[in-house]
Amino acid sequence: MKEKNILEVNHLKISFKTLDGNVQAIRDVSFSLKKGETLAIVGESGSGKSVSTKAITGLLPKNLTNIEDGEILFNGKDLLKASNKELTKVRGSEIAMIFQDPMTSLNPVMTVGMQIAEAIMAHTRLDKKTALDRAIKLMEKVEIKDAAKKAYQYPHQFSGGMRQRIMIAMALACKPKILIADEPTTALDVSVQARIIELINELKDEFDTSVIFITHDLGVVANVADRVAVMYAGRVIEAGTTNEIFYHPQHPYTWGLLEATPTLSTEDDQLYTIPGNPPNMANLKPGDPFAPRNPYALGIDFVTEPPMFRVTETHSAATWLLDDRSPKITPPLDIQARYVIYENLMGRDKGESVADYNEVAIAAFETANELGPKTFDDAVAAVEFLEV
Repeated sequence: MKEKNILEVNHLKISFKTLDGNVQAIRDVSFSLKKGETLAIVGESGSGKSVSTKAITGLLPKNLTNIEDGEILFNGKDLLKASNKELTKVRGSEIAMIFQDPMTSLNPVMTVGMQIAEAIMAHTRLDKKTALDRAIKLMEKVEIKDAAKKAYQYPHQFSGGMRQRIMIAMALACKPKILIADEPTTALDVSVQARIIELINELKDEFDTSVIFITHDLGVVANVADRVAVMYAGRVIEAGTTNEIFYHPQHPYTWGLLEATPTLSTEDDQLYTIPGNPPNMANLKPGDPFAPRNPYALGIDFVTEPPMFRVTETHSAATWLLDDRSPKITPPLDIQARYVIYENLMGRDKGESVADYNEVAIAAFETANELGPKTFDDAVAAVEFLEV
């Protein structure tokens, strides 16, 4: 029996009123979230990641926002039809959010302990002293030392990493069913990022919370998500399990994101950049919005936007390359390396024996039309690095 979805976003369409007319920010977005699951939503800035999730909590400005179509079902209830009073009860208690910049999200003239306590008192009948005691315990859970003392300090007295821990404590104060983390590590040092990600994972299990993790950094996603949705120009253009997106991607945009992710074996002059810029959402041209940046674009991409093609039961992608009538193309060498890993992973899942890894990798790359600056040894080394 399949586990029921705790959240379903179905065919969501959102536009914003501007001086130049309506800007179509979200174009038919659908995704779901199961209990205890982590869904990562990735894509460049302006792809619609944050707008989609702010619609869930009703945080979009009502005077500028047109929700044209769709539904957001939380435990079967459509949040788009909920009243302000109903949304206030859900927001913070059942669906909580960690924002990107804690310095602008925290109240600068209120102690951090009181800010956490305030979130608790807003959704429970606890008195101020009891709520503050719980706030201190939450600060200890997010690894803030001497929490009883630091609860009476102000946001400017904390480092960026500590402020983000305060935000996590505040978000988890009422044990929400869904935690939305909107690029929570973007403004932090790399070492602090790693611990914040670990902390979110640990607390997710402890509080039995489902997580939507928004990021533009695919390197973060690998150790966080169960499933991944890739967004571009206000639409989900590929979705699947983490292994499917990382090791068996089908959309050229996902290929570009993965190629642009540096690894320990990447040299300075080898880092890939997706050509061009994201489209102007106020003036979208016919066809696939990614077509002008897509080196694998077909003629039809400039005429008609592709539908979602199913790859497996859990994996789908919106690219005409998956149409049976499409010419067969050779993916970039780095992507072929990932395909080899995927076949290896699938073979292990089925209990099949796998041939010597280097030989399998070389056999896969022999079909490539062009090797570019890389050699077989480079390709094999990349495969081995990714496997580790």
